[in-house]
Amino acid sequence: MKIAFTTEDGIHINAHFGWAKQIAVYEVTAERYEFLETLEFAGDLQEDGNEDKLLPKLEALAGCTIVYVSAIGGSAAARLINKRITPIKAPSENDRITDVLDKMVQTLKGSPPPWLRKALQQQKTSNFEEELEKELV
Repeated sequence: MKIAFTTEDGIHINAHFGWAKQIAVYEVTAERYEFLETLEFAGDLQEDGNEDKLLPKLEALAGCTIVYVSAIGGSAAARLINKRITPIKAPSENDRITDVLDKMVQTLKGSPPPWLRKALQQQKTSNFEEELEKELV
């Protein structure tokens, strides 16, 4: 599964979702994690109430199961959930991306909690629906 992290430095989960200029994306399995890419965003991202600034992020995060953030507005969280992406607020801006990834690998090796099983199942359903839609076109 793909997991994304809002970050200012590529190391910590230390950026507000709406204001984030960088989102690091990783592929995570029960065996390991691998860095995929850093999504870059420009423009006036700190303008509150400008919902249009979220569209490029929502589109770029397609295929992600989870996005970790330091903070997120209610509207943005709802829009992510609507796209079947689970937003998770990091406990602290000092949380390291690699620490979260290490814990996620261990969690996937064992018995994932119900919220994670649900997120994984939604992602599988979403991928199936997309493939079916492609075949019908």
